[in-house]
Amino acid sequence: MAQLTPREREVLALIGLGLSNQEIARRLVISEHTVKNHVSSIYRKLQTADRTRAALTAIRAGLVRIE
Repeated sequence: MAQLTPREREVLALIGLGLSNQEIARRLVISEHTVKNHVSSIYRKLQTADRTRAALTAIRAGLVRIE
C-alpha cells in the first residue's frame, strides 16, 4: 500500500465503498478518464485485476470501514 499515491488511496477507498468510476469522478471533481488511469495504476501496484480484490485490499488496509 505504501507505493500508492495519496490520490490513488482516495480512489481505492471509494472503490472499497462500491462507487463506480463515474461516481468517483464526480466526488473527486476529476474526469472519468483520470479515474480509469488511477484504477489501472492501483491494479498494477496491488497486482490485482479486479475491483473486488482492490476493494478487499482497501478494507483490510483500513481505508474503508464496514459497519
